[in-house]
Amino acid sequence: MPPRRYNPDDRRDALLERINLDIPAAVAQALREDLGGEVDAGNDITAQLLPADTQAHATVITREDGVFCGKRWVEEVFIQLAGDDVRLTWHVDDGDAIHANQTVFELNGPARVLLTGERTALNFVQTLSGVASEVRRYVGLLAGTQTQLLDTRKTLPGLRTALKYAVLCGGGANHRLGLTDAFLIKENHIIASGSVRQAVEKAFWLHPDVPVEVEVENLDELDDALKAGADIIMLDNFNTDQMREAVKRVNGQARLEVSGNVTAETYANLLKPGWISSPLAR
Repeated sequence: MPPRRYNPDDRRDALLERINLDIPAAVAQALREDLGGEVDAGNDITAQLLPADTQAHATVITREDGVFCGKRWVEEVFIQLAGDDVRLTWHVDDGDAIHANQTVFELNGPARVLLTGERTALNFVQTLSGVASEVRRYVGLLAGTQTQLLDTRKTLPGLRTALKYAVLCGGGANHRLGLTDAFLIKENHIIASGSVRQAVEKAFWLHPDVPVEVEVENLDELDDALKAGADIIMLDNFNTDQMREAVKRVNGQARLEVSGNVTAETYANLLKPGWISSPLAR
């Protein structure tokens, strides 16, 4: 059994809690970029061409198949611009499969506000739906296995939780949110600590209740990580034969994560290591 110290649901729960704070901040920043440093729809000089009392209806239609993500970001855009003056009608939810020429949502409200918020709302939808769609494609390749696709910290600045949420919508799973919720001991940490074993043991000493993951570059380091009791072992750029041997040696004593040498073409050769951490999930 995997060590009890690690509960994969904790990361999902932590993300969903944090995202409630991050969405308003991310949307406000995006709107300020368009509106001269403040969230004021009246700053849109082109929208001023329309009479202030003109009402409008807009329909958003997807042009290709994929997975939808971004509902709460769209809602927040128009809440910040116009409060309750814009009414949204949703035809999909986050995580739903969508198809070309499908209506995803409709808007009714002041024409000026709809035009001002349109691009910001669509930027969020296109970015997050693109990630969710790509993740869903790769998750499909893992169907029938016990392997999960994990995200990474290699995210666009300011959009960490948004992109990790999109990974969830695509069927992937979350790695650590940042530098505070889990140890990830990499090459430089190992060199500075003296050895894999010393680094892992010190991590346990510093924070006994925090998951400890260590990156290994060869089978000898894998053995050291096992002896030290690491919760998760990341196989960095192992080839397929090395992965198979690693699975045999670990034999359920720790969770295995594969990073590097992972593409759509190599997926089929992976021997159910546990997780795949891949930039494809960013």
